Amino acid sequence: MTAVAVLAAYPVVAAIVLPRLLSGGGWAERAPRLAILLWLAACGSVVVSVLLAAFALAVPASVIGHGLAALFAACAAWLTHGPGMTTTTTGIALAVAGAVAARIVYRAAVVFTRARTERRRHAEMLALLGRHDGLLDAIVVDYDERLAYCLPGRHGKAVITTGALRNLSLEQVAAVLAHEQAHLRGRHHLVLAVAETLATAFPGVPLFERARAELARLIELLADDVAARRHPRVLIATALVGLATGRAPAFALGAGGDTALARVRRMLNPEKPLARRQRLAGSFAIALLLAGPAVVALLPGLSSFLVHHCHRLLGL
Repeated sequence: MTAVAVLAAYPVVAAIVLPRLLSGGGWAERAPRLAILLWLAACGSVVVSVLLAAFALAVPASVIGHGLAALFAACAAWLTHGPGMTTTTTGIALAVAGAVAARIVYRAAVVFTRARTERRRHAEMLALLGRHDGLLDAIVVDYDERLAYCLPGRHGKAVITTGALRNLSLEQVAAVLAHEQAHLRGRHHLVLAVAETLATAFPGVPLFERARAELARLIELLADDVAARRHPRVLIATALVGLATGRAPAFALGAGGDTALARVRRMLNPEKPLARRQRLAGSFAIALLLAGPAVVALLPGLSSFLVHHCHRLLGL
């Protein structure tokens, strides 16, 4: 039962502690891609830990240790007289796991369906009001507000308004559109959809709430960095100043917005990238977050397996 206790306690502690750990130090601005993966791994570890805690409570370690054949053969026994378990306890554990999984699936369906519907409607509007510019490889919309954003999806496209074109130089426009293409190629809308799913499925959980805000910020930093590989950082910074007041549609990813001014400072005063040792430490943390709950859940079964087979070998 130690594994169950650890797996059950970890989500409670992690939901409070991990947001503070991941938000501190200012390192995320130096490695936004690594930070994105860490936030996703942290959220995933909490969800997986809850599911595995329920599984470990419902399935005795001895059953797992004796092999899959015994696992299937013992299915009926779990619900009636599983070793050390009661029908009520097993039922509650399975019900909790099912409820968590069903909640996530339901909210994911709502988030993805709503986003797809809104994007389809916007794409239909763009087909009527916009025109494709082959040189820019973007949709140009006749609109005075300075906007540049991308509409993600299977046929994702970058969008820029005539107001932005009038106020930005050709070099700045190219830098901004490179930012939007980075969003499309990186499929950053899926990262936001995952964050939105967890935050709305389990409202009030500090980790999920903070992850939603941080991931929205970090994907903008990452897109800036990708654009900076081909365009001078000063061009990206000045373009962001010109687009800072623009408000892209809620279901799109825009170059401006609330984070624009902070990103300008980051572009003009870039910090030194993380050292190789620090990146390796971050990669290890991701692996630990993803594999840790599974290792804890499997240890009792592995111990039972070793004890069972070692006993048989000694008996021979």
